[in-house]
Amino acid sequence: MQIYLTSQNEILRKHLDFLKTLPLTQYNASGLTEKTTSIVIDTPMPLTQINTDFLFAYKIFPTNAMTHMTEWALERRIMRVGDTIVQQVYLPPKQSISLKIIGGVRVKEIINQKSRLGFSYETIEGHIEKGRATFILEQTNDNKIYFRVHTVSKPANVLARLVGPVFSVPYQTYLTRLGLNNVKRQLESQNVAPKATTK
Repeated sequence: MQIYLTSQNEILRKHLDFLKTLPLTQYNASGLTEKTTSIVIDTPMPLTQINTDFLFAYKIFPTNAMTHMTEWALERRIMRVGDTIVQQVYLPPKQSISLKIIGGVRVKEIINQKSRLGFSYETIEGHIEKGRATFILEQTNDNKIYFRVHTVSKPANVLARLVGPVFSVPYQTYLTRLGLNNVKRQLESQNVAPKATTK
């Protein structure tokens, strides 16, 4: 974890290159806190007809809360297992007046099934958290579509554990809710038919 007072957007590539050299945070899943949060997507379309490109571009969180850079976007290709993401989290969620917290995660799994789409990543050494997060779009047997965020994590170091009850845990919950609502908005906007043009 690195904390800055100024935006790192112009040098996220530099941070990404450094994070690619670091190992994953070591953790024992049995000692972590598990949490699943979900939101229903109001859409008449089946999952197979929904455009999920934004999800696999990691456009989950609104940019006032987090900006990022992904290894696969830089290389102009699709996401692969082992790809690194640099995250810049804004605390509070405002780009101009905030602390800028830099951390990294690495793609662990890509899920591409008829009724389940998404991916998971694990934290890289130095992240404020240690563990894993999974982002899943799932169509249930009753044809409802949910977006779920499943986390298995805990604060990564003594400082994070000390401030966890008042900072990392509540803010992680807050960011998760922002992400759920942002994904819901992007998916439900696909329901809107384009307006007819008149000549």
